[in-house]
Amino acid sequence: MLSKLCIAFALAAALAASSAAAAPPSAPPKKETEEPADAAKGLPAEVATAHTMTMRGEKVSFVARAGAVRLRDGKTGAPRVDVAFVSYERADADAATRPIAFVFNGGPGASSAWLSLGGISPWRLALGSLPPSPSAPPVVVDNAESWLPFVDLVFVDPPGTGFSKFLTEDEEARKSFFSTKGDADALAVVLRKWLAAHRRIASPKFLVGESYGGFRAVEVLHALRERESVGVEGLVLISPALDFGWLDGEHNILALAGRLPSYAAVTREARRRADLADVEAYASGEFVVDLLKGVRDEEAMRRLETNVARFTGLDPRVVAEEGGRIELKTFLRDRKRAQREVASAYDGEVVGFDPRPFSRESRWPDPVLDGLRAPLGAAMARVTLDKLQWPVGDARYEILNDRVAHDWDFGQGGRAEAEAVSTLRDELALDRRLEVTIAHGLADLVTPYFVSQLLIDQLPVFGATSRVKLVTTPGGHMAYLRDDARKLLRDAARAAIERK
Repeated sequence: MLSKLCIAFALAAALAASSAAAAPPSAPPKKETEEPADAAKGLPAEVATAHTMTMRGEKVSFVARAGAVRLRDGKTGAPRVDVAFVSYERADADAATRPIAFVFNGGPGASSAWLSLGGISPWRLALGSLPPSPSAPPVVVDNAESWLPFVDLVFVDPPGTGFSKFLTEDEEARKSFFSTKGDADALAVVLRKWLAAHRRIASPKFLVGESYGGFRAVEVLHALRERESVGVEGLVLISPALDFGWLDGEHNILALAGRLPSYAAVTREARRRADLADVEAYASGEFVVDLLKGVRDEEAMRRLETNVARFTGLDPRVVAEEGGRIELKTFLRDRKRAQREVASAYDGEVVGFDPRPFSRESRWPDPVLDGLRAPLGAAMARVTLDKLQWPVGDARYEILNDRVAHDWDFGQGGRAEAEAVSTLRDELALDRRLEVTIAHGLADLVTPYFVSQLLIDQLPVFGATSRVKLVTTPGGHMAYLRDDARKLLRDAARAAIERK
């Protein structure tokens, strides 16, 4: 996901299982391409455990592994970082034909626990109603909607997140990982080394990324092909941030057009994209035209104010004050201002109390993002020690590292000009087998679904429109937190991986 710090900048600015069976591995295979982690300094050696679980009536036996891939300085060979991973592999499948997906979140600075225990690993954090309570006990339950029945899963925590551990005090060496290119290059090496060490080079490979993880997945795919001789068959991008310029309404009016349907989705509590056809047509048509006419055209301004108030449900006076250009923070606060509540940017339908209801200016912890940090981090620590039996001791699990977001180098032009669409375009043109599924929650106000639709519309067909698909679900940025959306997301991922 996009970190809270990144959101602040923007405000201010899943092949069916093979019938061929293989004997379930009882211990990690010998690793000839990678030396074990230094137990005295690095992360503990890899641990494998066997499990059996029933998922939607299907008995699934699998091996879970927790360990790390060590990255070294290319010139000196000095250890730089141990990159932690957790993998889940079916024990009754042929590894040569069984698909495998590498999963990472975004931020930058977010760990993989959000996707893992949020909705797609064999276990998940049990959540009641939203918003979550930070003090709720971290109850972990079997996940009936896990993707494991149809794809093996490897969750990777980039440097600075999860249990990943730096092995150098060199600040410059550490910062080299905190950049778009350095991150993609490093993760490509991690994935190639993991595939070699676990004899999965021949497996069909997929990348799954959420939020900035969607951006990351595109760049890692490119780095894998170009520098590591590893091909990827497909991408599943969940709430991706593919072009940051399209997320900043202050400097790009198209970002306003991209977010408006999500404002309406929140107001209408829409469950299907079809329920938003009218606002999509307006947002990509008359809305943009009137924005371009500018504030000097009084008739255009009146139309903007009338229509935006109608679609957003906001007080017309508030809409008029902002000239029909509704900032995200305004919508989040004014939607439920009379009730002294504020909405979550990560799911606009979820609200929490406004800590400063009588102040003209207010700031507040996000009801979803901040409410989840403690229970999700605690749940991951519990799974690691109790189920995976990886002896990390009292090490802290970095669920969301704000420092990584703060120090991130997006490259020339900075965050405002960072985009992965150009790379995606090139990779689609080069590889006719590559397919992309993009999934969004309708109520996601951080990376709105319509932004991705507008970006997809700018891509050539490349043989068939089905090569790049957009699917929507109820819910927000982490739509998988909702039971109905988690099922829909699993089905979309299965269709993408089995190519149905």
